[in-house]
Amino acid sequence: MEENNKDRDEIFSERVKAGKRTYFFDVKATRSNDYYLTITESKRRYKDDGFVYEKHKIFLYKEDFDKFINALHSTVSHVKDELLPDVDFEQYKKPKEEQNSIDSDLKWD
Repeated sequence: MEENNKDRDEIFSERVKAGKRTYFFDVKATRSNDYYLTITESKRRYKDDGFVYEKHKIFLYKEDFDKFINALHSTVSHVKDELLPDVDFEQYKKPKEEQNSIDSDLKWD
């Protein structure tokens, strides 16, 4: 019997904490050793007498990587340059020490 498929196909993972949300960027492999990216948004919500996590996932395939990156860059640039030109986005960058602690959370197979 095959081992847990989730352990087999996850190649790389990076987590970004953002308040009540966490974003996961995971590289996975198909059975034919092709690679794709999943982007998951996980939101912590209070329900009844405890917390639940609401998740939304996007699958991104290699043939769309460049189109996705270009559209994301263009959209973020538009917001920064056209809609919010007076906002200092540098204030949202974390000091190098905090970035290193995020990097230590990376999982490798």
